[in-house]
Amino acid sequence: MTKNLEMNSMRKNRKSLLSIIAVLMIGLLTACGGQSEKEKKSDVTSDAAPETRIYHGEKGDVKVPAKPKRVAMLAATYAGNLLALGITPIAVNEYPKTNKFYGHKLDHAEVVTADSMEKLLALKPDLIITYSDDKNLKKYSEIAPTAVLTYDKYNYLDQHIEIGKIVGKEKEARKWVSEWNDQAETEKKKVQKAIGEDATAMVFETYGKDMYVYGKNWGRGTEVIYQALGLKGNDRLNKDVMGPGYKAISAELIPEYAGDYIFVGEGASTANNSFMKTDAWKQIPAVKNGRVIKFDSKSFYFNDPISLEKEMDYIVKALTKVK
Repeated sequence: MTKNLEMNSMRKNRKSLLSIIAVLMIGLLTACGGQSEKEKKSDVTSDAAPETRIYHGEKGDVKVPAKPKRVAMLAATYAGNLLALGITPIAVNEYPKTNKFYGHKLDHAEVVTADSMEKLLALKPDLIITYSDDKNLKKYSEIAPTAVLTYDKYNYLDQHIEIGKIVGKEKEARKWVSEWNDQAETEKKKVQKAIGEDATAMVFETYGKDMYVYGKNWGRGTEVIYQALGLKGNDRLNKDVMGPGYKAISAELIPEYAGDYIFVGEGASTANNSFMKTDAWKQIPAVKNGRVIKFDSKSFYFNDPISLEKEMDYIVKALTKVK
């Protein structure tokens, strides 16, 4: 009898113990399950990319899209920078459309002028980029976040990096700059081997009756010629032009700025190169030696990565061919 009571007591204790363990296990699993869900929610929150970020611009902080999808590039010279970063602008002004180096990349970009605010509004841009002195800045900012750049504040490499910052692609922009510097060093050696280390050059264009000589950071291939390849200007050009970036001169003054090589823009609708028929032009040493290199003004106007790579190829071939 006593033995049976002991057996029943043991069975009851075992059942109680199993019940307690079961309760504890359920509680533990519930707690773990709850923690897992909490962690999942936390992971989702931490992994979600922010929709906006702050660009620290020239005119203060601007809240811009983290990954802009519909960029209106209203600064004429920067469209190619966007293209090089993998962004096709939805709107540009008329000048980038004439750049042959872009091929068909801007075929679907709408042309927006300073007077077509309604058209810009209808395109629904999520970001607008323009020059800092654009007269429509206030109107643009009412349409979409607007970032600005001052053209002559940056050299052509810093310019690309800054645009990369605006659109959230600074890493990609810096990668191109690094690769460009390596390429430039290689091409520079090739050119110096062909024409020497002290060769001088002049870059100029005509606009109707006006003629302009350009410095080292003003498009027209000057970034390639003077910076990447290391050609120099003569003393007069260095003194008068390199600082301000460009200078208007008369045809009679060309010999004073001419270098061993002369780069002449052509193809623009307002260009007038009739001076090339004059005796004064024909007596310039670079002309007599066959060292005049003509370039397409509409394409060489730009200094974005796409244009620069094409310009580099064209200029290096020309310099190593001409003696």
